[in-house]
Amino acid sequence: MNWKLLIPLIALTVLAALAAMVWSSSGEETDGSTLPEMTVYKTPECGCCSLWADHAEQAGFPVTARDVSHRELNGKKAEAGLPHGLGSCHTTFVDGYVIEGHVPIEQVERLLQERPDALGLAVPGMPVGSPGMEMGDRQDPYEVVKFDAEGGTEVYARYPQ
Repeated sequence: MNWKLLIPLIALTVLAALAAMVWSSSGEETDGSTLPEMTVYKTPECGCCSLWADHAEQAGFPVTARDVSHRELNGKKAEAGLPHGLGSCHTTFVDGYVIEGHVPIEQVERLLQERPDALGLAVPGMPVGSPGMEMGDRQDPYEVVKFDAEGGTEVYARYPQ
């Protein structure tokens, strides 16, 4: 056996295994694929929007936050086909879907996994206890609503669960 050839091979194998472990624990991969980028449209003065974007980043999503005027934000909502009554303080686009407001990231992940025929998800208003709207132990009940291009809606999830 030629040890001079075997030792470098073992070293390369160990290094490859270590690199794979570091890469897979980086939070940027789920189920073998990279998480899609999110673009969050918000007004510059809204702190809860930034907190929601942080919530998405902590889950591993790459996030680009764009500060826009209220008028531009309303234009994005209209462009996205958001039905009347589902609005909130920020609008996010991710992998062909619209995420309106303080939608919990696990519901965004579920949407991206299930890929229903829908425009997206919304949490109307700004319910206390939703991601980005945490205020101590208070948890107001709220619904995550799935909506489609025809204006149809249905409850996708309820909180607290």
